[in-house]
Amino acid sequence: MSKLVIAGGTGFLGNELLDFYGSKYNEIVVLTRGKSRTSKNISYVQWDAKTIGKWHRSLDNADALINLTGKTVDCRFTKKNKDLILNSRVDSTLALGKAINLVDNPPKVWLNASSAAISHPNKEENGEDFMLYVGQEWEKAFNSITHKETRKVALRISLVFGKDGGALVPLKKITQFGLGGKQGSGNQMVSWVHSKDFVGITNFLLEKNSVTGPVVVAAPDSKSNKKLMATIRKTLKVPFGLPSFSWMLKIGGFIIGTEPSLILNSMNVYPEKLIKNGFKFKYATLESALKNILK
Repeated sequence: MSKLVIAGGTGFLGNELLDFYGSKYNEIVVLTRGKSRTSKNISYVQWDAKTIGKWHRSLDNADALINLTGKTVDCRFTKKNKDLILNSRVDSTLALGKAINLVDNPPKVWLNASSAAISHPNKEENGEDFMLYVGQEWEKAFNSITHKETRKVALRISLVFGKDGGALVPLKKITQFGLGGKQGSGNQMVSWVHSKDFVGITNFLLEKNSVTGPVVVAAPDSKSNKKLMATIRKTLKVPFGLPSFSWMLKIGGFIIGTEPSLILNSMNVYPEKLIKNGFKFKYATLESALKNILK
């Protein structure tokens, strides 16, 4: 294969993609807010993720585009942060869409990140689901862009578990400190995917020309928060875990600067389209994923 463009490719998931695709493409372009530079076959090209600039030429003659751009949701959901979370996703998607329609030979396929919250809207803890709204606006921007030569897939990504980042890292730490009990009621559902399966899914979708539209990126093994924490304790051989009640999480979230709804809200999604199209998960069960990551 020749050329892959990854927008927002310097974070946890971006690094996972680079590790996998580094030897598969002759040229990889990473669109980043950092300085432009080159490392082996990877070119880091600066962009502001909002306006058209010289960076748009990077999309010409690309085989594929993967967009992961967006401000981290690991923050307090203040109005300022909500605006940044939403706008960073919508603006970057629209900018890439404009760029695709400016180049002579646009990418053959475009995978654009989205939120699995769309597939499981809920109002269980805080009376709203901000990430549902973000996902809807994100996909609205994505769907507003048309190009007959570019196949488009929206990745409705659940929580990603990995060794070097993702949602499991803080859960591992608090469990090791004896605080790995249920969080809130413990009944809220958690959908997740191993980082290696996340990468495998992107590769599968790049090659599966018949798949378009939204795709749930999650393992077929959602668990309750109570079961998740119990499995983490068992894997780490931690004999007990104190529970964290909702009011404790709200106070703690305020202190450490994160949003308790990320833990308290429920997400229960199933990768029906992936399974129907023949994708095989390497880590299809929570037990196998945690054994690999936490060993």
